[in-house]
Amino acid sequence: MRAILLGPQRRPTLDAVVRSHSFPEGPFATVTAGWQEREPDDGELRQLLGGRAVNVELYRRWLDVQERDPEYAAAERALQGVLGELADLYLLRLDYALQAVYALQRRTSGSAVAEAVAAVRSLDAAHLGHVNEVRGEFFDRLRPHDRPVIAAHRSAVADFLGEAAALVVAGGHVGVLAEVLHLFNVAAVLRSPVIAWSAGAMALADRIVLFGDRSPHGPGHPEVYGSGLSEVRDVVLLPHARARLLLDDTPRMAVFAQRFAPAVCVLLEAGTRVEFSGGALPAGARVLGEEGHVTSFGEAA
Repeated sequence: MRAILLGPQRRPTLDAVVRSHSFPEGPFATVTAGWQEREPDDGELRQLLGGRAVNVELYRRWLDVQERDPEYAAAERALQGVLGELADLYLLRLDYALQAVYALQRRTSGSAVAEAVAAVRSLDAAHLGHVNEVRGEFFDRLRPHDRPVIAAHRSAVADFLGEAAALVVAGGHVGVLAEVLHLFNVAAVLRSPVIAWSAGAMALADRIVLFGDRSPHGPGHPEVYGSGLSEVRDVVLLPHARARLLLDDTPRMAVFAQRFAPAVCVLLEAGTRVEFSGGALPAGARVLGEEGHVTSFGEAA
């Protein structure tokens, strides 16, 4: 599977990517579910794809499931409540754990800092495990493939993707994107290359990390949200990194990179194009090194 991850598309580069690759015949299947109610507003996207785009309408399909399968909709709302409680407990523990890391970092550069970062890494892994366990139990109990409304949508999505030259996933709300991509079983039927950017790129990873250092309330803690499609693995994808992270705060960035190691923190800035072939991160990709500096993958930090 080939995945092409792009930087934000406010100044689009998607059309250049399409022109520079020999994609198979057929339409580009597009996912704009992250735009939620604006999902149909894809005229510019269709133009960039040379008129070959067919919107898979995953958000509309999700709304249809909510309306026509009230049992599933109620169970999904309950699931979100459970996940919200898990997130609250995780963030409470994460705050104390990271404050300890930063306090130790100000006093020493020895093993105490590494041990504190390892404790945060264990907390992240435990939270992701709990989230995946709860979601797995939900799907085992509700069995989406046995529910007629969901099964019909899954079949239609599979037909779209079976004829697609590539799957194109736009940005928006990463939680919504991950939800609909999983619900409609996209990973199981995906055979074509994937082009994605911003939250769309994040939703392709095996681990989705939310981050933002520039809120009005001050820097927030990067947090593990859940699992994406796992089409790209062992990376943490960082769209708009320079706008959203304090990249000049080297000690803070070192903790960020060390915390998620051995996964590589990949910056997806405007104009970025990172092409995975066989799952491998290409040399030269801009990454956050474990010393806290932005560098090129394959080079020393």
